[in-house]
Amino acid sequence: MRLNTLAFTVGLAVMSASAYSAVTLDGRSLTQEQAWAAANGEEVVIAPEAMKHLTDSYNLVMTAARQGVEIYGLTGGVGLNKDHHLFDAKGELTDVAKKASIDFNRNILRSHSVGYGPALDPKIVRLSMVIRLNTLLTGRAGVQPRVAELYRTFLNEGITPVVPSRGSIGDADITLASHVGATMMGEWKVTVNGKVISSADALKAKGITPLVPQGKDGLGILSTNSVGVAMLMNAMQTMRQAVKVTPTVFGLTLEGLNGNVAPFLAQTVNSHPLLGLQEAAKNFREELKGSYLWTFDKTRNLQDPLSFRTTVYTYSEALRALTELDALVNIQINSSDDNPGVILNASKEDYDSTQVAQYFVDAEGLKGAIIPSANFEPLPIAISAERAAIALAHVAHNCVQRTIRLDEDRFSGLPRYLTAESNKNGHNFGATEDSMVSIYAENVDLANPVSMDGSPVEGNIEDTASNLPRIAERLNRSADNIIDLYSMELLHSTQAIDLRRAQQDNVKLSPKTEALYKAYRAKVPFVDKDRIFSGDLEEGISILKNWR
Repeated sequence: MRLNTLAFTVGLAVMSASAYSAVTLDGRSLTQEQAWAAANGEEVVIAPEAMKHLTDSYNLVMTAARQGVEIYGLTGGVGLNKDHHLFDAKGELTDVAKKASIDFNRNILRSHSVGYGPALDPKIVRLSMVIRLNTLLTGRAGVQPRVAELYRTFLNEGITPVVPSRGSIGDADITLASHVGATMMGEWKVTVNGKVISSADALKAKGITPLVPQGKDGLGILSTNSVGVAMLMNAMQTMRQAVKVTPTVFGLTLEGLNGNVAPFLAQTVNSHPLLGLQEAAKNFREELKGSYLWTFDKTRNLQDPLSFRTTVYTYSEALRALTELDALVNIQINSSDDNPGVILNASKEDYDSTQVAQYFVDAEGLKGAIIPSANFEPLPIAISAERAAIALAHVAHNCVQRTIRLDEDRFSGLPRYLTAESNKNGHNFGATEDSMVSIYAENVDLANPVSMDGSPVEGNIEDTASNLPRIAERLNRSADNIIDLYSMELLHSTQAIDLRRAQQDNVKLSPKTEALYKAYRAKVPFVDKDRIFSGDLEEGISILKNWR
């Protein structure tokens, strides 16, 4: 029996017409910015055509079941459904089969809710729900429309499932996303207005009828990488900010050194046209436009230490890694990672094979295929994220080495450790190098690939994994560490600029580096005597995290 889509269509059309700033999901055009907006509380609307597509997909699955097509998670592995006919003479689910399906779906959501550890930030959970709702709207999961409605309702009503942060090996976050389904059933816990309460109480307070899962609902809710992808998008935001401030932080340090702009001249990098290098070099030139470094100085080194000269390369690789991740994530949040995949109006490619023909359905006015897949494999994204962590380790390395070189009088021409005349008996910045090296060492560790770590599970049939959530967490820490390192670099570079200005009168900063210098000096004064620097470092971190 097919679901009537008219009510959905009319209701959603009215909602769409009245929503001025809502995020409309259609399964194919969600941007990361929109996903974040919805995660942060923007109203979510489902496009009517997308709901129709999802409904048709569900009807195709049920039609296939009536035709005797073996469907993983529905006609296969569903307890009593192995021994009883799914449908009666009228083409409706038998009571026995329906109960078996409901029991199976409830139990799969319960049994897979084995995540542990600290709860994920509700913002990340909401982001994962936006992603999963949009991917369900591709129509390839075959779930009841009610499931999509509940995702939308939870998001719009501010009901956020409590999802643990540990337990996923990354080929679908089955042990984490299952908690979302549990809360939809009125089980487990949710956060509402910052308070953790039982899901049953939250649903009752909002007048929401709990989900009665059946068919492919359980698999459709838990078999997704949306949690890991949400964690990755959070890491990408952190990385994006770290990469954004890089030209300004580097520019200040180069100005503190009285360094040479030659390595990132257009002529220089055009001789070695690696992907992204020209853009990176241009960003550096734009950042330093108006700086005294473009005026000839006979005391300036012909060649600076490599950590200065090669920063255009490390920055370029970080930019390129972000670009690649953006492209992959944009595909991921607008496509299906379901198994089996439900494909309406599937092409007849390979249909002449009897092996393939068994997946196709053509009955009751519906055509399509339900095909087993490995589309839950996020390995390309995981490897790309690991590459980003490697790039950030190089960024960290150059940052540390630049700063240490700035402390050395033979490179900077300034007092050792950038010590003021009034602090001759002090230690100044010597010990800060220790902290920087410790953070760099952590980033080296975080750059080590973990996508190959794992062991076979589920009776050895699931014998590979990507560890995407773990990779995302590591990338976020790595990017956070860059901001910490840059705060320490700022402590040094601003000191170097003040000392250099005391030596020579032509030290003019570029407008962009001058803005950061002034913002920093408004919070962190010149070091004329040894002091506790930890507070200064926190100030620098705050400035850099919010720098626009």
